[in-house]
Amino acid sequence: MALFLFLVLVAVALGIIGAVVEGLLYILVIGAIVFVCALTYAALRFRRGGHRRR
Repeated sequence: MALFLFLVLVAVALGIIGAVVEGLLYILVIGAIVFVCALTYAALRFRRGGHRRR
């Protein structure tokens, strides 16, 4: 869960920087890609039931 929250936080930060700073639209795109990866990670993790491996 910590990794998911970290990825979402990074995606939001990159999105804000990409939207605010002129000429850095590619950072906004990278932020969107990181956000989609975080959602995919969460979906796969919750689909399996979140069991921890030992």
